[in-house]
Amino acid sequence: MPGTDDLAEEKSHDPCGEMETETDSDEADEDLPEEVVDEAERLTRLARQAADGSEARAYRDERDSLLDAYGFEARVREDGRDTLVCYPSEWVRKGTVRPDRVDDVDRGIERPLEGPGETEEWETVAEHNRDIAAAVAAEHGETHGENARALAAFASNHYAKPIDDLTPAEREEFREEFFVRNAFPSDDQKAAVDESLQLVAEMLEKDRG
Repeated sequence: MPGTDDLAEEKSHDPCGEMETETDSDEADEDLPEEVVDEAERLTRLARQAADGSEARAYRDERDSLLDAYGFEARVREDGRDTLVCYPSEWVRKGTVRPDRVDDVDRGIERPLEGPGETEEWETVAEHNRDIAAAVAAEHGETHGENARALAAFASNHYAKPIDDLTPAEREEFREEFFVRNAFPSDDQKAAVDESLQLVAEMLEKDRG
């Protein structure tokens, strides 16, 4: 756990007034479930990889709302190897973690956001997905190409995996959730999306062949 002087949150507020709490280790384990930390990490990575500022803010807002439900906040510590830091809100006073409010440093959670080769690996995956989408656009037109690009962005940014490796459930998630909410499809794209997904599958088969 880093020194508490490092932990200055981007937004300034005092969520708990003068309240101080003491939490034993068993309670601390229950403060922030592992799956919540995993989701906070995933949303942080998506924000960092987002194509524009509004998309990045949406991911950060979703992360902050999730953590707030458990009384936690988050920041990214940039120190050469960026790290997501989650810590209890009651540690914060006017936007800065106060040492006198830190009852148990083990309640703070860190997740590295970069590892050796991670950025390069993601770029390789993203490039492969973009190439598939470009091939669909070149062969079948821009409407199918836009849908293929949306699928490529979903596979790269949401799951950091090649389109080829998306599971049926993940493809359904794209079709029913990501495409509708995040791709801003035109009426033509909406009408063509099922055919577009089939064309992507055929292109993947051709690519493998």
